[in-house]
Amino acid sequence: MSRDNNKKAVDNLVRRLQNSGYLKSDAMERAVRTVSREEFVRPSNKEHAYRDSPLSIGLGQTISAPHMCVIMCESLKLKPGHKILEVGAGSGYHAALCAEMVAPKGMENPGHIYTVEIVEGLIDFAKKNLEKTGYDDRVTLIHGDGGKGLVEYSPFDRILVAAAAPEVPTPLIEQLAPGGIMLIPVGSRGFFQDLLMLEKDADGNITRRNWGGVAFVPLTGEFGH
Repeated sequence: MSRDNNKKAVDNLVRRLQNSGYLKSDAMERAVRTVSREEFVRPSNKEHAYRDSPLSIGLGQTISAPHMCVIMCESLKLKPGHKILEVGAGSGYHAALCAEMVAPKGMENPGHIYTVEIVEGLIDFAKKNLEKTGYDDRVTLIHGDGGKGLVEYSPFDRILVAAAAPEVPTPLIEQLAPGGIMLIPVGSRGFFQDLLMLEKDADGNITRRNWGGVAFVPLTGEFGH
Protein backbone atom coordinates (compact mmCIF):
# COMPACT_ATOMS: atom_id res chain seq x y z
CA MET A 1 0.00 0.00 0.00
CA SER A 2 1.44 3.40 -0.99
CA ARG A 3 1.95 6.13 1.60
CA ASP A 4 -0.94 8.18 0.17
CA ASN A 5 -3.28 5.19 0.11
CA ASN A 6 -2.17 4.24 3.60
CA LYS A 7 -2.98 7.74 4.93
CA LYS A 8 -6.36 7.66 3.21
CA ALA A 9 -7.13 4.27 4.75
CA VAL A 10 -6.21 5.51 8.23
CA ASP A 11 -8.29 8.69 7.73
CA ASN A 12 -11.28 6.59 6.68
CA LEU A 13 -10.87 4.26 9.65
CA VAL A 14 -10.62 7.15 12.12
CA ARG A 15 -13.71 8.79 10.63
CA ARG A 16 -15.71 5.55 10.86
CA LEU A 17 -14.66 4.99 14.47
CA GLN A 18 -15.59 8.55 15.38
CA ASN A 19 -18.94 8.41 13.59
CA SER A 20 -19.74 5.14 15.37
CA GLY A 21 -19.04 6.77 18.73
CA TYR A 22 -16.16 4.44 19.59
CA LEU A 23 -13.27 6.87 19.20
CA LYS A 24 -13.78 9.80 21.57
CA SER A 25 -10.49 11.20 22.85
CA ASP A 26 -7.68 13.08 21.13
CA ALA A 27 -5.16 10.71 22.74
CA MET A 28 -6.91 7.70 21.24
CA GLU A 29 -7.04 9.29 17.79
CA ARG A 30 -3.34 10.08 17.96
CA ALA A 31 -2.59 6.46 18.91
CA VAL A 32 -4.67 5.04 16.05
CA ARG A 33 -2.93 7.37 13.60
CA THR A 34 0.54 6.75 15.01
CA VAL A 35 0.57 2.96 15.37
CA SER A 36 0.87 1.41 11.90
CA ARG A 37 -1.53 -1.54 12.00
CA GLU A 38 -0.14 -2.91 8.75
CA GLU A 39 3.11 -3.64 10.62
CA PHE A 40 1.26 -5.96 13.01
CA VAL A 41 -0.58 -8.20 10.53
CA ARG A 42 0.67 -11.06 8.40
CA PRO A 43 2.07 -10.02 4.97
CA SER A 44 -0.92 -11.55 3.19
CA ASN A 45 -3.27 -9.26 5.13
CA LYS A 46 -1.46 -5.94 4.76
CA GLU A 47 -3.95 -4.68 2.19
CA HIS A 48 -6.73 -5.36 4.71
CA ALA A 49 -4.94 -3.81 7.69
CA TYR A 50 -7.32 -0.84 8.05
CA ARG A 51 -10.54 -2.76 7.65
CA ASP A 52 -12.52 -2.65 10.87
CA SER A 53 -12.45 -6.39 11.35
CA PRO A 54 -10.33 -9.00 13.12
CA LEU A 55 -7.64 -10.69 11.03
CA SER A 56 -5.92 -14.04 11.43
CA ILE A 57 -2.35 -13.95 12.70
CA GLY A 58 -2.02 -17.72 12.55
CA LEU A 59 -2.10 -20.50 15.14
CA GLY A 60 -5.82 -19.96 15.68
CA GLN A 61 -5.30 -16.40 16.94
CA THR A 62 -6.43 -13.01 15.64
CA ILE A 63 -5.58 -9.34 15.80
CA SER A 64 -8.72 -7.69 17.17
CA ALA A 65 -10.82 -5.37 15.04
CA PRO A 66 -9.77 -1.72 15.45
CA HIS A 67 -13.13 -0.76 16.99
CA MET A 68 -12.67 -3.36 19.75
CA CYS A 69 -9.16 -2.13 20.51
CA VAL A 70 -10.48 1.43 20.69
CA ILE A 71 -13.46 0.46 22.88
CA MET A 72 -11.14 -1.25 25.36
CA CYS A 73 -8.53 1.52 25.43
CA GLU A 74 -11.16 4.25 25.85
CA SER A 75 -13.04 2.27 28.52
CA LEU A 76 -9.85 1.74 30.52
CA LYS A 77 -9.39 5.52 30.69
CA LEU A 78 -5.69 5.21 29.95
CA LYS A 79 -3.50 8.04 31.20
CA PRO A 80 0.20 8.83 30.83
CA GLY A 81 2.18 7.03 33.52
CA HIS A 82 -0.11 4.02 33.92
CA LYS A 83 1.42 0.59 34.40
CA ILE A 84 -0.58 -1.93 32.37
CA LEU A 85 -0.83 -5.70 32.25
CA GLU A 86 -2.09 -7.14 28.97
CA VAL A 87 -3.07 -10.80 28.82
CA GLY A 88 -2.76 -12.01 25.22
CA ALA A 89 -0.09 -10.12 23.29
CA GLY A 90 -1.10 -11.55 19.93
CA SER A 91 0.72 -9.53 17.28
CA GLY A 92 1.64 -6.73 19.70
CA TYR A 93 -0.74 -4.18 18.15
CA HIS A 94 -2.95 -3.54 21.16
CA ALA A 95 0.08 -3.17 23.43
CA ALA A 96 1.51 -0.58 21.02
CA LEU A 97 -1.75 1.41 21.09
CA CYS A 98 -1.66 1.39 24.89
CA ALA A 99 1.99 2.45 24.87
CA GLU A 100 1.18 5.49 22.73
CA MET A 101 -1.34 6.56 25.36
CA VAL A 102 0.54 5.85 28.61
CA ALA A 103 4.13 6.33 27.45
CA PRO A 104 4.29 8.76 24.52
CA LYS A 105 7.81 9.53 23.30
CA GLY A 106 9.57 12.21 25.31
CA MET A 107 7.46 11.79 28.45
CA GLU A 108 9.46 12.36 31.65
CA ASN A 109 7.85 9.60 33.74
CA PRO A 110 6.32 7.21 31.21
CA GLY A 111 4.05 4.30 31.93
CA HIS A 112 4.83 0.77 30.78
CA ILE A 113 3.05 -2.20 29.24
CA TYR A 114 3.70 -5.78 30.37
CA THR A 115 2.12 -8.14 27.87
CA VAL A 116 1.95 -11.91 28.30
CA GLU A 117 1.48 -14.42 25.49
CA ILE A 118 0.96 -18.14 26.08
CA VAL A 119 1.23 -19.20 22.41
CA GLU A 120 4.97 -19.71 21.91
CA GLY A 121 4.68 -19.44 18.14
CA LEU A 122 3.49 -15.83 18.41
CA ILE A 123 6.33 -14.55 20.59
CA ASP A 124 8.83 -13.93 17.78
CA PHE A 125 6.11 -12.37 15.60
CA ALA A 126 5.04 -9.92 18.30
CA LYS A 127 8.64 -9.22 19.34
CA LYS A 128 9.69 -8.34 15.79
CA ASN A 129 6.62 -6.17 15.28
CA LEU A 130 7.27 -4.19 18.46
CA GLU A 131 10.96 -3.77 17.63
CA LYS A 132 10.50 -2.57 14.06
CA THR A 133 7.84 -0.04 15.13
CA GLY A 134 9.88 1.25 18.08
CA TYR A 135 7.70 0.11 20.96
CA ASP A 136 9.99 -2.48 22.50
CA ASP A 137 11.33 0.14 24.94
CA ARG A 138 7.85 0.70 26.36
CA VAL A 139 6.44 -2.81 26.06
CA THR A 140 7.86 -5.85 27.87
CA LEU A 141 6.80 -9.07 26.14
CA ILE A 142 6.75 -12.24 28.25
CA HIS A 143 6.00 -15.84 27.29
CA GLY A 144 3.77 -17.29 29.98
CA ASP A 145 0.31 -17.98 31.36
CA GLY A 146 -1.32 -14.57 31.47
CA GLY A 147 -4.23 -15.75 33.62
CA LYS A 148 -1.75 -15.96 36.50
CA GLY A 149 -0.73 -12.34 35.96
CA LEU A 150 2.76 -11.11 36.76
CA VAL A 151 2.93 -10.78 40.51
CA GLU A 152 6.55 -9.61 40.37
CA TYR A 153 5.49 -6.44 38.50
CA SER A 154 2.18 -5.86 40.28
CA PRO A 155 0.10 -3.98 41.22
CA PHE A 156 -1.18 -2.74 37.87
CA ASP A 157 -3.17 0.43 37.26
CA ARG A 158 -4.97 -1.26 34.38
CA ILE A 159 -5.41 -4.87 33.26
CA LEU A 160 -6.51 -5.71 29.73
CA VAL A 161 -7.44 -9.29 28.88
CA ALA A 162 -7.68 -10.04 25.16
CA ALA A 163 -9.00 -13.61 25.43
CA ALA A 164 -12.22 -15.00 26.86
CA ALA A 165 -12.06 -16.65 30.28
CA PRO A 166 -14.72 -18.90 31.87
CA GLU A 167 -14.58 -16.53 34.87
CA VAL A 168 -12.35 -13.73 36.08
CA PRO A 169 -8.99 -15.18 37.25
CA THR A 170 -8.44 -14.50 40.95
CA PRO A 171 -4.73 -13.57 40.51
CA LEU A 172 -5.69 -10.74 38.18
CA ILE A 173 -8.13 -9.30 40.71
CA GLU A 174 -5.41 -9.52 43.37
CA GLN A 175 -2.85 -7.79 41.14
CA LEU A 176 -5.14 -4.88 40.23
CA ALA A 177 -4.12 -1.74 42.12
CA PRO A 178 -6.60 0.22 44.28
CA GLY A 179 -8.33 2.62 41.91
CA GLY A 180 -7.51 0.27 39.04
CA ILE A 181 -9.68 -0.96 36.18
CA MET A 182 -9.75 -4.34 34.45
CA LEU A 183 -11.50 -5.28 31.20
CA ILE A 184 -12.03 -8.96 30.47
CA PRO A 185 -14.31 -10.97 28.20
CA VAL A 186 -16.01 -13.76 30.17
CA GLY A 187 -18.01 -16.63 28.74
CA SER A 188 -17.82 -19.81 26.71
CA ARG A 189 -15.22 -20.96 24.20
CA GLY A 190 -17.68 -20.06 21.44
CA PHE A 191 -17.49 -16.66 19.85
CA PHE A 192 -19.83 -14.85 22.21
CA GLN A 193 -18.96 -13.55 25.64
CA ASP A 194 -19.70 -10.60 27.93
CA LEU A 195 -17.13 -7.82 28.26
CA LEU A 196 -16.82 -7.13 31.97
CA MET A 197 -15.32 -4.04 33.58
CA LEU A 198 -14.02 -4.48 37.12
CA GLU A 199 -13.06 -1.48 39.23
CA LYS A 200 -11.25 -1.75 42.57
CA ASP A 201 -11.77 1.00 45.15
CA ALA A 202 -9.29 2.22 47.77
CA ASP A 203 -10.47 -0.45 50.22
CA GLY A 204 -10.09 -3.27 47.71
CA ASN A 205 -13.79 -3.66 46.98
CA ILE A 206 -14.69 -4.71 43.43
CA THR A 207 -17.59 -3.42 41.37
CA ARG A 208 -18.51 -5.06 38.07
CA ARG A 209 -20.23 -3.72 35.00
CA ASN A 210 -21.29 -5.63 31.90
CA TRP A 211 -20.48 -3.78 28.67
CA GLY A 212 -22.30 -6.25 26.45
CA GLY A 213 -21.53 -9.01 23.99
CA VAL A 214 -18.13 -9.52 22.37
CA ALA A 215 -16.31 -12.27 20.48
CA PHE A 216 -12.77 -13.26 21.53
CA VAL A 217 -10.59 -16.32 21.16
CA PRO A 218 -10.57 -18.45 24.34
CA LEU A 219 -8.12 -17.91 27.16
CA THR A 220 -5.93 -20.97 27.73
CA GLY A 221 -3.74 -21.93 30.67
CA GLU A 222 -4.61 -22.63 34.30
CA PHE A 223 -7.51 -20.16 34.42
CA GLY A 224 -8.66 -20.65 30.84
CA HIS A 225 -10.88 -23.08 28.99
